[in-house]
Amino acid sequence: MRENSTSLSSQSMAFTDCMQPTDLFTEKKGIKRKNWRNRIGFLLKTNSSLSILQLMRNRSYRPTADEVNQWAQSLDTLLSHKYGKAAFCIFLKSEFCEENIEFWTACEDFRNHTSSRELPSKANSIYEEFIQNEAPKEINLDFHTKNAIIQSLHEPTVTSFLAAQRKVYSLMENNSYPRFIHSDLYKELCAGARREGKLIKS
Repeated sequence: MRENSTSLSSQSMAFTDCMQPTDLFTEKKGIKRKNWRNRIGFLLKTNSSLSILQLMRNRSYRPTADEVNQWAQSLDTLLSHKYGKAAFCIFLKSEFCEENIEFWTACEDFRNHTSSRELPSKANSIYEEFIQNEAPKEINLDFHTKNAIIQSLHEPTVTSFLAAQRKVYSLMENNSYPRFIHSDLYKELCAGARREGKLIKS
């Protein structure tokens, strides 16, 4: 559920997905929402991550039309494909809520690639980047989930962030993911994959 007011209680904010720039500023400043091409064009100039533009230039990463269509089946299918995940990241950046996918990815790495010796330092890094108040990429969590994470930092386990990760996944699945599937960006990716397939066959 999206909220259109900046004066939300901390409890209700814990269950929102992300705020659109237009939700925050259009009423006051009358700023028209830029189309996705302009916003993504600007975002692709940053060096924060491997961009869609770079992926599109590398044929080994180009998905088939069938693969792109499969992204509409589920968020899990989308995230399991490297190109699909990159496309979703760019979409979230355009909506100014990429912290959700970045937190989810950090949790995946934490659970699957962290040795027991590295758990404390990795757990604290995730907490400082995403969980603590005024963190650089603070995500919206309810008090109980956040408090449970704080308590676990003394002796973290691979499941320390699991509840929070599931909540963020659910938010993306119910909010950002449907918007992505109905976005002009996804439609353009589908059309581009179909065009590429026809070129290969001809």
